[in-house]
Amino acid sequence: MKSRVKNRRLLAVFLSLLTVTGLHAQEPADFYRKNCFSCHTIGGKRLAGPDLKDVTQRKDRAWLVKFLLDPKTVINAGDPYATQIVKDSNGFVMPTIKGLDRERAEALLNLIEGESKMETSSFAGKQVAERPFATADVERGKQIVLGARSLANGGTACISCHTLRDLSSLGGGRLGPDLTRTYERMGGRRNLTAWLSSPATPTMQSIYKSHTLKQDEILPLVAYLESTSKQGGQASPSAMVHFFLIGLGGSLAGLVILDGFWRKRFNTVRRALVNGPRSKGKRSQA
Repeated sequence: MKSRVKNRRLLAVFLSLLTVTGLHAQEPADFYRKNCFSCHTIGGKRLAGPDLKDVTQRKDRAWLVKFLLDPKTVINAGDPYATQIVKDSNGFVMPTIKGLDRERAEALLNLIEGESKMETSSFAGKQVAERPFATADVERGKQIVLGARSLANGGTACISCHTLRDLSSLGGGRLGPDLTRTYERMGGRRNLTAWLSSPATPTMQSIYKSHTLKQDEILPLVAYLESTSKQGGQASPSAMVHFFLIGLGGSLAGLVILDGFWRKRFNTVRRALVNGPRSKGKRSQA
């Protein structure tokens, strides 16, 4: 009996170790997918940032860890390799990744080394349709941006946080950047598709972590953003003025309505107070 209990305990410990090992092996991959995959492939060619295949053979680990932990400091220090990365990335500067420490940076480099040795990495990126966008694609993308077409997984409409040039006079939100020329800034269809598949900014991560965009939603979004990029310019600054004036007008109208309502009520109460003593006086005289 005791031996059976002991064997069960040993089996439980063994299984727990396997589970922990599996989680540790999976964790760098999940972290990479959520924070790196929108800009970097491993063996799938450049996106917004460089392809990371064999990156540990191009630069030593100490430099790579330092750059991963604080890219802006390395860039601002004038490091030639970091400066070239920014130049090749159309001026994009890699943000500081939340939750990344030295241990996790080393784990990411181990992951990249392992994936670099594979014939096809699981982070090589997806094939992107190269067919010309149709008018229907652009229109559907605009409906998604405006929230007229709901996202399948319940994500927030783009207009909640962003604005574009061809929106109504009210424009959109101001939490995120103007999206008018996003297609151009991101470097085209492939880069923008990768970004929307796994947005890496903290705000978008918090919104779309459990509300991911589907591929048949990403394609029309890219189509619409390509069309706005061709128009050039940016959202009209008057949109915020219009919003302010409409809000101010609404507030004034509300105050006028409340004033009329309370004045009428005040006059009714005052009339009762004034007429009350008069009526009592007339009775006493009688």
